[in-house]
Amino acid sequence: MIRPEDWTPVGGLQLEPNALKAVRETSANVVVTAGPGAGKTELLAQRADFLFRTGASPYPKRILAISFKVDAARNLQSRVRLRSGSQYAARFDSFTFHAFAKRLIDNFRPALTGVNALDPDYRLDERTRIQSEQITFDDLVPLALEILQKNTYARGALRQTYSHVFMDEFQDATTAQYAFLKEAFAGTGVQLIGVGDTKQRIMGFADALRGVMATFATDFSALGLKLYQNFRSKPRLRRMQNRMILEMDPAAASPPADLEGEEGVLQVLRFATDEDEAIAVTDLVCGWLDAGVPPREIAVLARQQPHLITSVLGGHLAAAGIPYRNEQQSQDMTAEPVPALIFNFLRVVADKGRPEAYAELVRVVTRGGIEEADGVLDSKLRAILLNARAAVRAAGFDATDFASWEPLIQTFLEFVTRPALSALSPAYQQGSRLDDMITKALESFERELNVDGDPIGALDRLSEEDAVRILTVHKCKGLEFEKVIVLGVEPQFFWGDDDADVKAEFFVAISRAKDELVLTTAQSRLKPAGAGYRWKVDSPPHEELLGYADGS
Repeated sequence: MIRPEDWTPVGGLQLEPNALKAVRETSANVVVTAGPGAGKTELLAQRADFLFRTGASPYPKRILAISFKVDAARNLQSRVRLRSGSQYAARFDSFTFHAFAKRLIDNFRPALTGVNALDPDYRLDERTRIQSEQITFDDLVPLALEILQKNTYARGALRQTYSHVFMDEFQDATTAQYAFLKEAFAGTGVQLIGVGDTKQRIMGFADALRGVMATFATDFSALGLKLYQNFRSKPRLRRMQNRMILEMDPAAASPPADLEGEEGVLQVLRFATDEDEAIAVTDLVCGWLDAGVPPREIAVLARQQPHLITSVLGGHLAAAGIPYRNEQQSQDMTAEPVPALIFNFLRVVADKGRPEAYAELVRVVTRGGIEEADGVLDSKLRAILLNARAAVRAAGFDATDFASWEPLIQTFLEFVTRPALSALSPAYQQGSRLDDMITKALESFERELNVDGDPIGALDRLSEEDAVRILTVHKCKGLEFEKVIVLGVEPQFFWGDDDADVKAEFFVAISRAKDELVLTTAQSRLKPAGAGYRWKVDSPPHEELLGYADGS
């Protein structure tokens, strides 16, 4: 335990004055407005370290972090572990809103009565609700709110468990989510901090509460702080961002003197056809990879429907032997503990050169790490892996056929045991979520294996580490990459009833890039199978958005 005045940022980092003030605040709620690259995740990780090490969050109290995307929740948990170590990180709970709501429902389900009563083995479905048997993801937060409104024990449990609550990407909180926070923590001794950027508010379609950060500041008497510095992007890219900020939020714009320098690359590439675009972008990606840029540091962003907008590009990437993964299909898999476990098992069995996958496999299976692994359990795991490797290398094993891999996966899962699998996530401990995730993991591997019959290539395409990532603008929030390509900067993709919302989405896309940003357009785009009636073959550029790249 150290005195608050003796605490310094972990890792020798220098925080700007307002960030340091937010980290060290112990008497008031805080709302922080921070632009892209300002270090929002780092701020929260440093605050967690400060609260733990100074005793402001006294043992056995915990800190709750709520994010709006799986990636963001996972990244924040990892950052806290990096900054504070595993002992403190064990008292840091990082969830998405949906995951936290489900945990509350599972713990206090009997409080739901009448039309909202749920069976003990209720299921989750993306779209369909069946009374008492099945709910959708959209039902989770309203049902959790109902529990808090009805049950004093549920409210008391939250307030006794957590000393502090962090809200990341807070500008995207919905009406129901904000009502949940108020019901749970307003007027209590729990201290809250919300971090977000109103210029990146892009969840309006999902009922994001406009002005939520100002509302929070009023309702919770929160101290308002702004962060101005961008630690992510090179000067050329920051100047483009600043041109947008001058229109969207003039008070947050940086003075020209802060943006001097010629570092960074910014390109607008215009093509006659989507075929020309795909060929050029593939060559560009090949050049980056040949120059040593890790695949995980390259992202292709599409405003929506990446499986359609990038379909031509995907064919060229595959033909060039470049692993890529469409986040619309694969993101939830890599973020889920059981699919991640299955994929790591397959990586170790299919390719000996995967020490990171092996270390993670040992950590999960032995509930510790290589150094702490139980001897008997570790020996059994080694035997399972040796037998699986021997089977894969035996004559007659068809590595291109998913049916050859399935028995090995089932044997491994039986070794881990169902209770151990269920313990990997609270969501697995009732209903069919565990079985659903196992099924989806197997289907994902089979789908990718069918692309080229290469198991290692299939796993690379399912990996965040070994594949170029194709994401929607919504899914890229909170992430950053060395190289970013925004594909199809055209009115038929970047459109909306509110011009400010369109610009906010574009701003999120361009501000993901650290070193190089490429914007592309194609005058002609053939309509792919599955595209709706809105798809236009003749697709002129969105000149207003592209104008920010050259200052016009």
